[in-house]
Amino acid sequence: MPQIRLIDDDGSQIGIKSTEEALKYAWDKNLDLVEVAPDAKPPVCRVMDYSKYKYEQEQKAKLARKHQSTITIKEIKLRPKIDPHDYETKKGHVIRFLKHRDKVKVTIMFRGREMTHPERGRALLLKLAEEVADLATIESQPLQDGRNMVMMLAPHRQVAKQEEPATAAPAAAEAPGADAADEKNTAAAET
Repeated sequence: MPQIRLIDDDGSQIGIKSTEEALKYAWDKNLDLVEVAPDAKPPVCRVMDYSKYKYEQEQKAKLARKHQSTITIKEIKLRPKIDPHDYETKKGHVIRFLKHRDKVKVTIMFRGREMTHPERGRALLLKLAEEVADLATIESQPLQDGRNMVMMLAPHRQVAKQEEPATAAPAAAEAPGADAADEKNTAAAET
């Protein structure tokens, strides 16, 4: 490559120079000659401090990684004939996952003759989605996939941020009232 288009460190074009002239120009400024566009005719080279440039690129990449949020998908498995208490427990897990801003994949597993009544599984999934509607939206509707029915829930953005402090306050407020009720019950039992 005998001829190159040279760009100065401030971004101004110097013009077409020979490679040796461009190297001497960069050397005189105590900077590096970096090939920016090798496919251009003639190739484009820029005079810059390459180590400083690489450092700035690493800092930009680090900042971009810092601001990016990773979304994890948690899975909850249910059966169509789930006991009400077990359902409440599983619903509590779903709520906890949604508050941690995770997506939740809810799966209903059918066995044997349960396959003849997929509407029961669909009803259970829609009931769960309705009960956590203040925290999440349905990202994908319940779909039958072989012996399983799957629904995906995604957290609301603003609700997930606001819910965390709000849930801590009522729990603290209920605790003293519960202790007072226990004291009244103990005093009533003693008399």
